[in-house]
Parts: sequence; structure tokens; C-alpha cells
Amino acid sequence: MLIGEVSRRSGVSARMLRHYESLGLVRPSGRTGSGYREYSAEDIRRIFHIESLRSLGLSLREIGRALDDPGFTPSALVGDLIRQTRDRIAAETELLTQLRRIHAADPVGWEDVLQIVAILQALGSKSADARQRAVLSSGDEVPVEALVEAALSETEPNVAGALRWALARSDDGARALLAEGLSSPVAAVRERAVQALVEMPGDEATAQLRDALANPDAVVRGHAALALGTRGVADAVPALIDMIVQGRNDTDAADALSVLASDTAMADQIATRLVDRLADDTTKAPARGRLTQALADIPGTTAARALVELSHDEDRAVALTAAYLLRLRDPR
Repeated sequence: MLIGEVSRRSGVSARMLRHYESLGLVRPSGRTGSGYREYSAEDIRRIFHIESLRSLGLSLREIGRALDDPGFTPSALVGDLIRQTRDRIAAETELLTQLRRIHAADPVGWEDVLQIVAILQALGSKSADARQRAVLSSGDEVPVEALVEAALSETEPNVAGALRWALARSDDGARALLAEGLSSPVAAVRERAVQALVEMPGDEATAQLRDALANPDAVVRGHAALALGTRGVADAVPALIDMIVQGRNDTDAADALSVLASDTAMADQIATRLVDRLADDTTKAPARGRLTQALADIPGTTAARALVELSHDEDRAVALTAAYLLRLRDPR
């Protein structure tokens, strides 16, 4: 088969076939009487093998080794190709993400594009000062997605605070993205997500914090409960009492309960829940002491009666604490 026919059937240009021949990859098995290259069926099969290996990303040199070296094993080479392809995909994905963020910012001119690129690069700087300056100077120029990503990965407290401040001033899209962060497999990311949500105003953030009360991560539940308590959301009460029992930020949890207890009806409900946990046989002595102390700032007759009863508790530490709190409530 002559080179033109081979080119038509294989889809490989005559120029490339000559290039393969010059590299020694495939040599026509024969020549016609007129001196034209003539390819055999085996030559054409080799051409298809070359094209198949090229489609995997092998270089022509690697293809030559693969086809001609009997001792060549493909596993190491394929492993390298996998790593190279992953690196290339990661780089292309990062570029695509950056282009989408620039597009989302809707730049008017190239000056705007360059400004956005500069801020995005600064957000990824190794310098904490540079990252903080980028956040504080970003205004509305940086897409909220970039701010959320930076906030979920930031480890330096001052920069993290600046990012949460910027997100609190951003649009509602940030809240949804932060809510997704609550499902991250990385505990630190989940905590950063809920910390940012805590500083977000509005009903949507409050609703997402309510949902976070059911999060399997106790740290996430704790941050959400404390925030909801200060917002006057009664749904936080069970989680706040759990924190007191477990000794996790128990002082802050008690403070949040006292805020919720400013409502008379809610005060009695909180006091009842605290008393129920005190009476639970599974509640250990240290936790009973913390629960008794939590009754101190709960107004109303339910809390007062509970303290009177606790002042005669078998646990001397609980009894003394309750008696002391009663004197503070009624100095007479």
C-alpha cells in the first residue's frame, strides 16, 4: 500500500508518516519498482499501535521503546503518565476556577481584570500580611467564592478574622458556600465554616446555624448553639445544656442560656431542662455542679425552687453551690 492510501486509511498525514520513518518508528517494508514507499499490513498495524500509544500521552521516544524493547514494562511508564495527567488536570482546574472567578466579577476593562488577578494572587500569598491586605482592600471586586475558599483554608487568626469580616459584608451566596463547608471531611474546615457563619447576619445564616445543631461534629454544634443562643433562638437550648454537661465552653453556654432566659416562659423551660439533667442517673458529679451553677442566672420560680432543693442535695459540693446561689438571689 502506497503512502497516500495509508494516509487516507489511517488518518495520519503523509508528512507525519515520513516523520515516523525518519525517527525509525515505522519503516515501509518495501519499495515499488518506481521507488515509492510500500507499506505492508504489519507496517499499518504498527502505525495504528503508534497512534494508540500517542493517544495515551506517550512521547514518540517512549513509543519507540514500548514497541521495540522486549524487556520494556509499561507499568512504571503508565504510573508516570497517571501522575503527569493528574498534575495537568489540577493545573487546568485551577486555571478554570480563576477564569470563572474573574468572569463572575464582570470586569469592565483590562484594568479591572488585572486588579482582580492581583487580589486573587495576593489571597494565595505565603505572606499573612499580604493576604490580610488583599482582603481589606478587595471591596466588591473579588468573587465571594474566592473569599469563602480563602476563609476555609486560612490558619492565621488575624487574616481569618479579616476574611470573616469581608464575608459578613458579602452577598447571600457566601452563606450557601459556607454551609457546604460544614460537611467537609476535614474538622478544621468545618470549624472555620461555622465560625464564619456565626458572624453572618440575616435569617438565612440563622437557618443554616439551626441546621448545624444536627451536625455530627460537636465543635460545629457548639459554635452554632452559642451563636443561636445570643440570637434568642430557643432551638439551641438542648445543645447548650449538652455543652454544660460535657464541660465544653460551659461558661459561654451558661451565658447563652441566661440570654434566652430573659423571656419568662423560656426561663422556666430552661430551668426545667437543667433540673431534668441534674436528676438523670447518668449525669456525673462534675456535670451536676456545672448544671447547678448554670441555674444562677436563670430567673423565675422554677429555678429558685430547684436551687432550694439542691441546697439539700446529697452531693455536698452541689448543696453548697446551690445555697450560695440562693443567697446571691435573695441577700436577705
